[in-house]
Amino acid sequence: MRLWDHPMTDNDLRQCLRIATGATLGFTISKVFGWNYGVFFTVFPMLLLGMVPVMNAHAARQLLASGVICGLEVGILGGLFGGHPAIMTLLAFGLFLYKFACMSKGSLFLFGANSVLSLSIMLHFASYPTVDLNELIFGNLLASVLSIVIAYLVTFLMPDVSSRQPAPASPKGSHRMRHEALLGASLATLSFVVFQILDLNDSMSAQATTILLLFPMNWNGALGYARKRAMGTILGVAFGILGQLVLYDWSDLLLFVIPLLWIGTMLFSYVHVKESSGSGVGFGALTTLGILFGQYLTPTNDLIYSAMYRVGCIVFAIVATLLMTYLVHRLLNSFESTHYGY
Repeated sequence: MRLWDHPMTDNDLRQCLRIATGATLGFTISKVFGWNYGVFFTVFPMLLLGMVPVMNAHAARQLLASGVICGLEVGILGGLFGGHPAIMTLLAFGLFLYKFACMSKGSLFLFGANSVLSLSIMLHFASYPTVDLNELIFGNLLASVLSIVIAYLVTFLMPDVSSRQPAPASPKGSHRMRHEALLGASLATLSFVVFQILDLNDSMSAQATTILLLFPMNWNGALGYARKRAMGTILGVAFGILGQLVLYDWSDLLLFVIPLLWIGTMLFSYVHVKESSGSGVGFGALTTLGILFGQYLTPTNDLIYSAMYRVGCIVFAIVATLLMTYLVHRLLNSFESTHYGY
């Protein structure tokens, strides 16, 4: 299905408005109160409202559980074994494995997806002595709770105009579920190890890309998403640069930043909904824009340099992740118990 084959319905328009307003609210609240890790407050509402068309209690429980469990895992295991790289690598693999198993199951996809993304970022940044671990953990948890409140609020203010049909369930064989869980856990662990060894503490967008590429949980899906992610990244960065040029040196004035962020997220939400394919060009552009505005747009930071640096890192991350995904996919396909089928 091509990008524009999906007709825009009244429900779709409402979802676009919910995504744009929710992400902008999260960003604004974090900046007003001066909270660090603004990327969590900007991207989490995008993930929640973009992946769940209509907010519900099941989605809320999954996101809240993700924030609590990831906080406990990073606080306890990171605190106990943070100085032992070999042990931490094995623990990280085990944590990623059960999270990808939840994603493969389907009914707990949101919990697994948000947990994998949060855990990867938090484990990496928690290893730096200059990072306040408590602030990192509670920032993530607060962002999860705030995202749930925002999602319910915008759903109440902008509800669907008609009922939606639930997506048809697609049962999987146990061998495919094992393949997906092991593929995702292996590559997420490899990403964690590489970012630790290379001491990359300023490439959150590239780190997030290596995780987002794994969301399809199979080689063909990752290959297709890689192209869309690259296009989405270019779109998100282009809008970020345009926003910086418009703002010039007024990036410290929320009154000017907020409308630009809302316009960008609204445009990319429109693309995301029109694609009707989950993680596509629009979703990639949304998360890129959320990372740029939430993490890098500050009065003392030049977003243009950050945007260009982010493009280079993301392109390299896409190529490297695809190569390793193919190799691990071929390896797992050589065993009958983890044979995926293609």
